[in-house]
Amino acid sequence: MKKNIVAIGGGNGTAVSVQACKTFLDQISLSAVVSMSDSGGANGKLREETGFLPASDLMRTTLAFSNQDPHMLKQVFYRNRISNVVSKIDGYYIGILWYTMLQEKGLSFMQAQESLEQILGAVGHAYPNTLEVADLCVKFVNGETVKTEGAIDRPSERDSRIAKAWLEPKANLFEGATKAIEEADVILFGPGSLYCSIVATLLVDGMKEALQTSTAKLIYVVGNAYETIGEAGPTQLSDFIIELEQYLPRKLDTLIYNNHTLTSYEQSRYAEKQWSLIVSDTDDERVISGDYERSGGGLDPEKLGSLLKGIIF
Repeated sequence: MKKNIVAIGGGNGTAVSVQACKTFLDQISLSAVVSMSDSGGANGKLREETGFLPASDLMRTTLAFSNQDPHMLKQVFYRNRISNVVSKIDGYYIGILWYTMLQEKGLSFMQAQESLEQILGAVGHAYPNTLEVADLCVKFVNGETVKTEGAIDRPSERDSRIAKAWLEPKANLFEGATKAIEEADVILFGPGSLYCSIVATLLVDGMKEALQTSTAKLIYVVGNAYETIGEAGPTQLSDFIIELEQYLPRKLDTLIYNNHTLTSYEQSRYAEKQWSLIVSDTDDERVISGDYERSGGGLDPEKLGSLLKGIIF
């Protein structure tokens, strides 16, 4: 019998896990649950103008489910932005406009999502974590509160650390996501930003109950890096573990850490992208280390897929 695998997180990181799992798709059924609290860029503009849900992360994950070339699809659906046509659509990309257009035609958000999956030939389902509009909020150790994912993801300064996160207003876990989680054999968290991607997905009401009901093995794909200009989160592996588990109803079963040694070229690429390595400071027996670095920097889905397959089977 095939194992049910669910990837949980934001758009880019969850897409990596989906692509990794597709390398052994004949042995699994695959789905994803994606954060819906994005407030930056085109998503923020769309929310202000229409009140529609921010669809970018869900769309990016859906592209990873396609049986077509994901790199080509990324270029077509969200890297190429419209400019100098009319102000109403300038700055947008075709993927996010798809959801908007269909909802303006009277379709529901999920009907728009299902139609995109059909067009792309998706081999699994991507579910929103909620169908309610909510913002990610955090409180820092110094007592400061910051609201909206866009502001948290690109803080004005990183002198203080995130201490607590929540959604405002509260939102409920989407029923399709609930069913997928409760029936899962394996749940993958990440990779991606701890708070803006993974924790943001976990904060909806009903998520802890669904994870508690599920008998799935909980696996955290940590990766090996964080953005130095990004959220003011942890920098050491032990803190990533502690802080993620604060938002889970039970302990993680396994963590996967990328132990690749950077070449001089990759070091320069990391500096260019403003990435810094997560300090591996723990001998936690749940941590499985392996090299799943992509040539030139970033995570390689095929290498990660080999690691995951060995762990899951």
